[in-house]
Amino acid sequence: MRKRDFVSITDIDRDEFYEILRIAREIKADLKQGRHSPLLEKKTLAMIFMKPSLRTRCAFELGMYQLGGMATYLAPSDIGLGKRESPYDVAKNLERWFDLIMARVFQHQTVLELARFANVPVINALCDTEHPCQITADFLTVMERRGDLKNFALTYIGDGNNVCNSLILLSAILGTHIRVSSPEGYEPSSVILERAKTLFDKSGGSYLFFRDPSEAVKKTEAIYTDVWASMGQEQEAEKRKKIFEPYQVNSALISHAPQKVMIMHDLPAHRGEEITDEVLDSQNSIAFDQAENRLHAQKGVLVFLQQNYRK
Repeated sequence: MRKRDFVSITDIDRDEFYEILRIAREIKADLKQGRHSPLLEKKTLAMIFMKPSLRTRCAFELGMYQLGGMATYLAPSDIGLGKRESPYDVAKNLERWFDLIMARVFQHQTVLELARFANVPVINALCDTEHPCQITADFLTVMERRGDLKNFALTYIGDGNNVCNSLILLSAILGTHIRVSSPEGYEPSSVILERAKTLFDKSGGSYLFFRDPSEAVKKTEAIYTDVWASMGQEQEAEKRKKIFEPYQVNSALISHAPQKVMIMHDLPAHRGEEITDEVLDSQNSIAFDQAENRLHAQKGVLVFLQQNYRK
């Protein structure tokens, strides 16, 4: 049996990522013309949710429907993953019924185990280490604006979280020049940076870290931010507000960036915290384009994995 998973953005190489974007763009163009692409006709997707989501659930469920297949939503109470049922047992059950499995979980180890034990493709729809589906939609959105991704310059401001990790790793694969600015103690993972180093050397991309966000946004094409406290970190929210306040993406920070800089956010946004209304709702913001492209990018991932799956 030959199957591909999408647990980490590094599960695919540069050419495969561009193939996913090609599929996504073709499907999106068809949809805009009122045509559906039945590329996954009668295929089925199991959607495991240990965390709630607006974009992830809607994009995968609607995506499977528009591709001619169907998706089944499995809430935390339906499975009790890791408590009532082990990842092994869940994987071995779901592979008997479904063609693909998607999991939105807390621990990275959970989705790794699902992928290890299931004999059908497994997609990481978010975990505490990475968010590869989001990053795929992000770069699809940038490509639509730029025309290509060659020598793209990106700045990430905020917590060195799962979104930041995936941005760094994909930048390393594609040759993007990424800058990161975070407060002390909240920098990107050293493990992620070590994984990225070899990829950067191969692709010609680069990584730079800045403590001062106003320095990080100079000569950049896009500024990306995310919430200061992710799901599961709610007890740290008040503490983090004080620490991250100098890293708010606001008009003062944007004044140090090029005039046409793109503003990016994976949503949901905590308006007035990591980003202000005037910036998120400005003409430079592409946040809702990113959200729309979750649908098309995730279709691209689904089709790519199914096309590369052979029983």
